[in-house]
Amino acid sequence: MLSQRTIKSITRAVGVGLHSGQRVELTLRPAPVDTGIVFRRVDLPEPVDIPVTALAVTDTRLASTISSGDTRVHTVEHLMSACAGLSLDNLYVDITAEEVPILDGSAASFVFLLQSAGIVRQNAPRRFIRVLRPIEVSEGLGSAAKWARLDPHHGYRLQFEIDFQHPAVDATGQKVVFDLGEQSYARDIARARTFGFTRDVETMRANGLALGGGLDNAIVMDDYKVLNAEGLRYDDEFVKHKILDAMGDLYLIGKPLLAAYSAFRSGHALNNRLLRQLLAQPEAWEIATFDDERLAPAGFLGLAPAW
Repeated sequence: MLSQRTIKSITRAVGVGLHSGQRVELTLRPAPVDTGIVFRRVDLPEPVDIPVTALAVTDTRLASTISSGDTRVHTVEHLMSACAGLSLDNLYVDITAEEVPILDGSAASFVFLLQSAGIVRQNAPRRFIRVLRPIEVSEGLGSAAKWARLDPHHGYRLQFEIDFQHPAVDATGQKVVFDLGEQSYARDIARARTFGFTRDVETMRANGLALGGGLDNAIVMDDYKVLNAEGLRYDDEFVKHKILDAMGDLYLIGKPLLAAYSAFRSGHALNNRLLRQLLAQPEAWEIATFDDERLAPAGFLGLAPAW
């Protein structure tokens, strides 16, 4: 049986929110089978649980926010991406503020935390959402067009293309394909950092955003070049970060997908629209399990090795 997974022990991190600039403590705890991933605001008079579902996403401006009533957690996508990349099903995420800490701007620190805690199998089958027919969403026309799509696929593959028309981005790869069965998430995707432009910072901060952002947790560019002294971690780090984000956004559906995702200039909003479109068409998907794990696609079988 291909089984569900959680972490073996409790692990913690402290950081600041990318947009809020607030100090935040994060505690990751093991969770029983069929719990899913549950964010818990422990800073409130009565702790509030926010289970991860596509319909819990209530804001997609520059990040993915999930809510339960008036209680929110912002910028969940990097931690969710790490959970997807490590095939982690059940987890409690205790958090002491409204925003997940940005740490180094990638998913690498979350991968380290989860692997350090140890990932263990549980005695219940892992449940997948198997896409049965194509689902696509789009917006804009001409140079403003963007789209995202899911196609049937026995495995999990993502293809993303960006088009920022910026000298520093143009000099890198702008299209990438990542296949969970053929490549390593921790090695090939997790270290890609979020990025932004100095020309946008003043406007964002005037709107209460990017208050915790800087060269230590983002790739920052002026009109011509990357300002980070160490340069890029990957030759195609920009588009790889979009793959990282997409994996986190898509995992908000609450179960791993068996599908091929492809996108052009998509973002958090369009990714969530894609999930909602899928869920609104019950004939387009089914729940799948693997009693014989040898029949499962490559990439989902072994526990992720420590790096």
